[in-house]
Amino acid sequence: MNEISNDPDQPAVQTVSAVIVSYYTGPLLARSIASLCEQPEIQEIVLVDNGNFPGAVDRAIAGATPVRLLSGHGNIGFAAACNKGVEIAGGEILLFFNPDAVMPKGGVARLLRDANTLGERWLIAPKLVGPDGAEQQGSRRATLTPWRAFVETMRLYRFAPQHPYFRRFNLHRQKCADEVFETPTISGACFMAPRAAYAEIGGMDEQYFLHVEDIDFCLRYRKSGGRVYFDPHVSVTHYKSSSRANPVKIEARKTASIIRYFKTHFSDAYPAPFLWLVSGVLWASFGLLFVKRAIGKALRLLGVRVRAGKRGVKRARSIIARRSSR
Repeated sequence: MNEISNDPDQPAVQTVSAVIVSYYTGPLLARSIASLCEQPEIQEIVLVDNGNFPGAVDRAIAGATPVRLLSGHGNIGFAAACNKGVEIAGGEILLFFNPDAVMPKGGVARLLRDANTLGERWLIAPKLVGPDGAEQQGSRRATLTPWRAFVETMRLYRFAPQHPYFRRFNLHRQKCADEVFETPTISGACFMAPRAAYAEIGGMDEQYFLHVEDIDFCLRYRKSGGRVYFDPHVSVTHYKSSSRANPVKIEARKTASIIRYFKTHFSDAYPAPFLWLVSGVLWASFGLLFVKRAIGKALRLLGVRVRAGKRGVKRARSIIARRSSR
């Protein structure tokens, strides 16, 4: 519900619910929640626990602003967990926030202030930066199409980086404007949207278990008449790779999700043979990554054995030397 201000020159105060989905996040979860507790505009934090180490969640929420915890459902995936959190959230504005991100002081207030100039059907996201302060890949993106995915995977942009047919998906290397601007796609790591607009398009598509759900959401949001904005005034630090999840499984799910996204949104616009080609290229790229990781793991294990063997030889020589000196 809105709080009505007695001052006609002041806008009504909007209630904000933050939704965090956590899966074996580790100590960063507490830091993430603490940064949200410093935002007076947030009335509650909804923490959806898809699985964590024993005691990790209790330690993270100890002494925090009202936290509503959802747990016991297992790892249902990111999209489904977001929707589950929204079901019990009371705020009219939703802030989706990764458990490995840190919101700067005053960040939520600035996002709200900027969003209030954008009309009714807006979605706004801050700049995502790494611990080094540099803008991260995925912070702002173009529309993902089968052709753009093909250009990225085959690295065709290297041949003609300025050609419009070879424009990249990720836009973080392009100069960032100083004011809020419209962009096709933002990251699901942190974004804010009106609850009503989120509900109108059915929330996140739960067929996406992990990855691409944010890309799909932005596209459906825009198709429904909504507009997606990027706010350079707020920089959220995003640490990435905090989850215990297997990176190979993550990449496999990501590849499958991209292919599903193409079938859902571009089957009519692209000939089937080209979609098959793109699918094949994506799976081949995943296969190369799998082989690379497997070789790297084998080499690391071999290195451990070699070092252990060298230590054993050194110890044996030491024993022989001591015995010979007696």
